[in-house]
Amino acid sequence: MNTRKIMVSVMTVLALTACTQSTKEVKGEAYVPAFHFQDCDLEFGGIRFTKMINNADREVSRTGNVIRFTAPEGTDLFIDPNDGKLTKASAKILLTEIDNSKPFTFTARLKPGFTKDGLYNAANLMVVANDTLWQKLCFEQDERGKHRVVTVRTVGTSDDNDHEVISQDHIYYKISSDTHTIANYYSLDGRQWQMVRLYKNCYPTRLYVGICSQSPTKGECISEFSELSLSTDNVGDFRLGE
Repeated sequence: MNTRKIMVSVMTVLALTACTQSTKEVKGEAYVPAFHFQDCDLEFGGIRFTKMINNADREVSRTGNVIRFTAPEGTDLFIDPNDGKLTKASAKILLTEIDNSKPFTFTARLKPGFTKDGLYNAANLMVVANDTLWQKLCFEQDERGKHRVVTVRTVGTSDDNDHEVISQDHIYYKISSDTHTIANYYSLDGRQWQMVRLYKNCYPTRLYVGICSQSPTKGECISEFSELSLSTDNVGDFRLGE
């Protein structure tokens, strides 16, 4: 086998590993006990949520078309890529199963329960395959008290990407896939969209999307979700999100 073929083979193995990294490969100082999928049966905004994490159904209620989701203090989902000190798997999440071999678009209006001392309080849209392969699109309070679009993608361990600062108290989010590519968008009005993250869709066929409210540090975070939509199509232009 020549050098070029060896390099191609190595790159192929590395690419496959990035998409299929298992729980066993990340256990250690940066890992906490895995979350487990639990059964539930809730319907909000025309979406039936059949799975949950950490008894999320106890923390949700509905008033009209608005879902109120309470995150108790200390709830978060993150696998620290460094020394493990920030690792948590305590977030409460509601999920619905989708067929990832088909396109999908998941949208919602989010209004997090921001507070003065609520560092990293957030309302999130989630994409979850298992405890070490997932992504969240957050409207989150940062270290300076600013409210930001944040994306966290986890393949074994988590990254953490801060995007635009948003001055209003609510935001519209969209996650869309054509089965090959998955992209994240935000909007201030639910009409004009801005892409913040795009990557290869290497999730398994059986996949879950859902909602989450988090409060990693102090006090509780009561987030509101409305205008939920889950469709079996994708955006026409992945750069514009339309």
